Amino acid sequence: MKNFYKAVEDRRSIYGISKEEVVSDEKILEIINHAVTYAPTAFNSQSGRILVLFREHHDRLWDITKETLRRIVPAKKFASTEEKIKSFRSGYGTILFFENQIVVRGLQEKFPSYQETFPIWSQQSSGMLQYIIWTALEAEGLGASLQHYNPLIDDEVKKEWDISQDWKLIAQMPFGKPTAPAAAKEFMPLEGRIKVFK
Repeated sequence: MKNFYKAVEDRRSIYGISKEEVVSDEKILEIINHAVTYAPTAFNSQSGRILVLFREHHDRLWDITKETLRRIVPAKKFASTEEKIKSFRSGYGTILFFENQIVVRGLQEKFPSYQETFPIWSQQSSGMLQYIIWTALEAEGLGASLQHYNPLIDDEVKKEWDISQDWKLIAQMPFGKPTAPAAAKEFMPLEGRIKVFK
């Protein structure tokens, strides 16, 4: 296992992925279970929900996404969209991130002074959960990226996998064995991004 700093440094958006097994399904689920248990949440709300899709379920998600997009993307522009979806479908699995709106609404009712900020804090919690899982997958040798085809696919996803209407889809994370390195990344200078007062 890589050390923490190295895993953070190496976590990148990897779009070239394959179905070849890198670690067991059990190891992937161990990572997810650990992240869901320990990811920080506002007021300890634990509002994050996860749907993990392997094999034909993973393929089905990206078939749903492709056909959904086919209905709205102009035909002459669809080829590039289809290639992108095909690259995600080529992966080993997909993790879908949701936030339980029953929990969010319950906190809004219980703490009305913070009513407007609970949806924001919910998104922040989801972001931290996504990041923990993404970085842990990287540390195990898996490549991943974060996609946002919600709300376009929400209804069909909920119907296909019997997901509660109270689960709000936030993001999709296809993952698999990397088949190509991440693109070069440029970093803005830290001066102007960080202020320190001692």
